[in-house]
Amino acid sequence: MLDANLTTQLAAYLERLQKPVELVASLDDGPVSAQTRELLDDIAAVSVKVTVREDPTAAVRTPSFLITNPGTDSGVRFAGVPLGHEFTSLVLALLHVGGHPPKEDADLLEQVRGLRGSLHFETYFSLTCQNCPDVVQALNLMSALNPNVTHTAVEGGAFEAEVAEREIMSVPTVYLNGELFGQGRMDLAEIVGRLDTTSADRDAEAMHGKDTYDVLVIGGGPAGATAAIYAARKGIRTGLVADRIGGQVLDTAGIENFPSVPHTEGNQFAGALERHIKSYDIDLMPRRQATKLGAGDGDAPVEVTFDNGATLRSRTVVVASGARWRNLGVPGEQEYRNKGVTYCPHCDGPLFKGKPTVVVGGGNSGVEAAIDLAGIASHVTLLEFGPILRADEVLQRKLNSLPNVTVVLEAVTTEIVGDGRKVTALRYTDRRDDSAHEITVEGVFVQIGLLPNTDWVSGAVELTRHGEIVIDDHGRTSLAGVFAAGDCTSTPYKQIVAAAGDGAKAALSAFDHLIRITAPV
Repeated sequence: MLDANLTTQLAAYLERLQKPVELVASLDDGPVSAQTRELLDDIAAVSVKVTVREDPTAAVRTPSFLITNPGTDSGVRFAGVPLGHEFTSLVLALLHVGGHPPKEDADLLEQVRGLRGSLHFETYFSLTCQNCPDVVQALNLMSALNPNVTHTAVEGGAFEAEVAEREIMSVPTVYLNGELFGQGRMDLAEIVGRLDTTSADRDAEAMHGKDTYDVLVIGGGPAGATAAIYAARKGIRTGLVADRIGGQVLDTAGIENFPSVPHTEGNQFAGALERHIKSYDIDLMPRRQATKLGAGDGDAPVEVTFDNGATLRSRTVVVASGARWRNLGVPGEQEYRNKGVTYCPHCDGPLFKGKPTVVVGGGNSGVEAAIDLAGIASHVTLLEFGPILRADEVLQRKLNSLPNVTVVLEAVTTEIVGDGRKVTALRYTDRRDDSAHEITVEGVFVQIGLLPNTDWVSGAVELTRHGEIVIDDHGRTSLAGVFAAGDCTSTPYKQIVAAAGDGAKAALSAFDHLIRITAPV
């Protein structure tokens, strides 16, 4: 099951186990059970502190296995084989159940230990999902730390009937005590914050009490992370507030065009960004969204208000709030979001195995999505608004070689149709003759570009007609002391390396601004 490289890595990690770990398996004669048995035997073979036993009565789902300590019946459960993106989740679960201390904020861990009541979580994931590991790992950690919390991570491909019965069309999907808890990426602090309702008030109070910054960066993608690092290296008081560290990078499957890094994945790149940020004296405030930018009065600091009601003050601000997926804006889109309408083919594609799907958008993202889905879905229809596809020629050649893909040009999506529970069809108009058409589909993958996250600065700084922040060649906006970088700006190329360069430029410009104005406030 595990190749030599993974076996060597696993053996090194399991040397950190501080107490015995028992793997309790519920298996049958099926092929997934055989894979699970082989995986568990491979794990036990590399550490004397790990043992395996079978107990077919110990679980609701078969095949599955519980990671626990001998003599106890709580711990972390996986249903299916956690390989692919979830292999790291498996390793971390082994370590945490085995007593290795987690690398999380001490106060947050105390919040987890203090949760009361019976909390049984179930997470449905796919092995190709980049967003799933954060959720799986957070809930696994909670179940390892608190006996009131249990968690079962369910690999959808091994439990297709269950996925169909619950009509799960987006991963990760999390249930708490049998009721839908959430969908999409969530980290430990966000999950705990939803369970501990007093945490938001404490967070806002802590932010209110912070001193004025020299540079306050809004956004944690490549632009924001780079800006914060460059500012901190100047020895000035730097803060970074972000909804999520990594930004759009977290939604990127593979990165092969960042100089000196031949290949990496989005979540790995985002993790490296976070580690780099934390290596400097940067006041990092994650899981917060800015709601308003207020101009300073003369030499007074700029004020930024956030979704928890808190306000921070800074002598300069770097806006690097990035962009988000553009919506179609047609009837049915929001009603059937995560019920057949999705924006991530890598995450949700496996849920549409053997089903007809449609991709809207003929750029690189759309064509790549259609190529990926062609190996999963029964048929893929790609709709492009213009008269030609806009994707790179090499992608178009690959697309045209696939027998189960149909390309429709000059098509305007007009409606997404469903039966109240899930998507059943998509309607579009042919721009050439205004004829109306309907395609029977179960999945709609929207890939039509991005919208800048700039609603909160509207009226404070100049924007283009597309909502991008207008900047000059130094990253300056129309408001003194406010700079901007990355995909939220009018910079022409939305690329990771370009965003990082813009972030460095904005931070250096902010520092230059600071040394030219009057004494600090």
